[in-house]
Amino acid sequence: MLRIGTRGSQLALWQARAVAAQLEATAHARCELVTIRTGGDRLADAALGEVSGKRLFVKELEDALVAGSIDLAVHSAKDMSATLPDGLVLAAVLPREDPRDALILPTSRRPPTAGAALGSLLGRAPKIGTSSVRRVAQLHRAFPDATFEAIRGNVDTRLRKLDEGQFDAIVLAAAGLRRLGFNDRISALIPADVSVPAPGQGTIAVQSLANRDDVREPLARISDVDSWAMLEAERALVAALGGGCQIPLGALARLVDAETLELSAVVTSLDEEHEVRAVAFGGRREAAALGNHVAEELLDGGAGAILEAIRDLQAPVKGLQP
Repeated sequence: MLRIGTRGSQLALWQARAVAAQLEATAHARCELVTIRTGGDRLADAALGEVSGKRLFVKELEDALVAGSIDLAVHSAKDMSATLPDGLVLAAVLPREDPRDALILPTSRRPPTAGAALGSLLGRAPKIGTSSVRRVAQLHRAFPDATFEAIRGNVDTRLRKLDEGQFDAIVLAAAGLRRLGFNDRISALIPADVSVPAPGQGTIAVQSLANRDDVREPLARISDVDSWAMLEAERALVAALGGGCQIPLGALARLVDAETLELSAVVTSLDEEHEVRAVAFGGRREAAALGNHVAEELLDGGAGAILEAIRDLQAPVKGLQP
């Protein structure tokens, strides 16, 4: 019996069940879910911009792995630290869902015309709900007159707040909406060059102890090699920059062909005055080297000064209110 550690949110449980289904179908493994509450779950009423720590949603799961109370842990890859604790490894990556951000309008609004320009979907000075500093920093360029306010809660809660009129629109990851059956709520997919997704967005990652070959072997059988390469490139970039949840860093790798990856990334200052972008291509089997290369390009372009200022100040993002 493989004990699968997971958070208790609807999305986390969906992801854990997806891993269990793959293990049962491919490796004929029996699985049970073990729900664990994380520090991030206990901060449901706080804006994430007010707290720090990349492991907010994973630490307790990782602790349970080390303690031996679970055999594997399922995460949203974007929540994981680029450098894992000693003794733990990334053991599997499921096929990636659409990594883009999605704009969601209230149900009271008429559905947008297919192909409508992003800027035409909102009225003047819209109030947009998101707790992501990355999204705020990038989307202020697409919606310069918008006000961004923090929004917390699971997907259902956020959609309810939107439909109650608390916001004119909200921004969520398309992957989570689709996995939970809310594809019809997506008013527009935000182009990846307008809002470069968070590293790992749309990817389900599975973690285990490094010395548990009995766990790693069945997990290797369900891992997707292409999604692994994309995630490896993005995580290498984050590690090279020392990034975290509260740094406006976007990174997206994609396969150009069977053997070639493209990695694009952006770092934006908290006041949105400065932005550094980089893009490069590399072999799928050299994904980590590609991530390191793009990180160097960003640093050469001035990203280091932006990141240092953010870490020194820990300033709130303009327009992101608690």
